[in-house]
Order: sequence, then C-alpha cells, then structure tokens
Amino acid sequence: MSTDWTLIPDNPSQIEATRERCRRMVRRRAAISAGVSAVPIPGVDVVSDLSLFKKLVDDVNEAFGLTEAQIDQMQPNHKLIAYKVAVGVGGVMVGKLVTRELLAQLFKRVGLKMMAKSASRFVPIAGQMAAAAIGFTMFRKLGYEHVEACARVANELIVVRPS
Repeated sequence: MSTDWTLIPDNPSQIEATRERCRRMVRRRAAISAGVSAVPIPGVDVVSDLSLFKKLVDDVNEAFGLTEAQIDQMQPNHKLIAYKVAVGVGGVMVGKLVTRELLAQLFKRVGLKMMAKSASRFVPIAGQMAAAAIGFTMFRKLGYEHVEACARVANELIVVRPS
C-alpha cells in the first residue's frame, strides 16, 4: 500500500530533519508558555499551557505522520507496530486524539513544578521570572519527550517497511 508510507518521513535523514524541526517548534512554544507564566494572573498560565501543548502535540504527530487519522490509513500490521512502539517508549500521545483530560494527567506528572511555579508568583518580579523559567523548562521537557517518542515510532516503522 503506497499511501501507507507517504504519511511519515520515509528515511532516517527525513526523520532527523522532522525531529529537529519539531524540537524548534517545542522551544518556540515553550518560550510563549514562559511569557504567559510571567503574567501575575493565577490560572491563566495553566489554561494557556494546556492549549499550547495540545496544539503542539497535534502538530508534532502530524509532522511525523502519526495522527490518529494517519495511523488509521496504515495497513493493520503497521498500525499495530505504531501503537506497540508508542506504548513501549511511553508515547501516550502518539496517534491519539489529545484531550484536555489526557493533558491534565500529563501535567500532573510534573505537579510539583507547577505548584512551585504557582507559589513563586506571589514573590514580585523574581517570582514571576522563576515561574516563567519553570514553565519553559516543564513545557520543553514534555515537548521533547513527545518528539522523541514520535521519532522512535517513525524509525521503527521504516524498519518494517516493505521493499
């Protein structure tokens, strides 16, 4: 099925280029997240982070050809491989419809940092700067993890690609 392999980067160098492009996207959006974190209005940063991260996950999945719709177009054995690899590398958002609930669970993983980010907001200026730094670091870490999971899935799929 030729459309099966037009959905993802089809060689290691294309996967690496997509990986780097997505990592740049993560850094840009993490910077936006940090800017919003510096705003001293409680709750704005959480809503912003959830929205920004959902869009980021969708964009990264699409760049690697790993959205739910794209995976559904694959041959059944390739779908199985994609989901198995995603689960194996901890890529809970690879090929999934990302919901606010899924993102909220993900952000709970880094709950301590979020609490520190919220608490630091009560210290003028320095607290806002700390909140921005924590927000940037958390967003970038989660974004990079997702990019790496997608790259691993894409690499695994090209290994099983029919000649």
